[in-house]
Amino acid sequence: MRNRKDIEKIIKGFANHRRIEILLLLEEESGLSVSEISERCKSGFQNIAQHTAKLYAAGLVYKNRDLNMVRHSLTPLGKKALRFVKLL
Repeated sequence: MRNRKDIEKIIKGFANHRRIEILLLLEEESGLSVSEISERCKSGFQNIAQHTAKLYAAGLVYKNRDLNMVRHSLTPLGKKALRFVKLL
């Protein structure tokens, strides 16, 4: 069982409509770069970069280097958080 502060950090990590959209997108298509996420979400690069950084800090996404790009995918915790969101 996680402590209350850890749970708060996780919930704050996905407590935004854009971050939920990113989690849903990564569930469909893993390994996307910030640029690719930005295009699919029709949102600015900087905005998406900030959101993916928050998702990463909360432990909801992985960041994997691929040559000159960083690819994003869901962590097991990110998958659990997404299941929780879908229940709501």
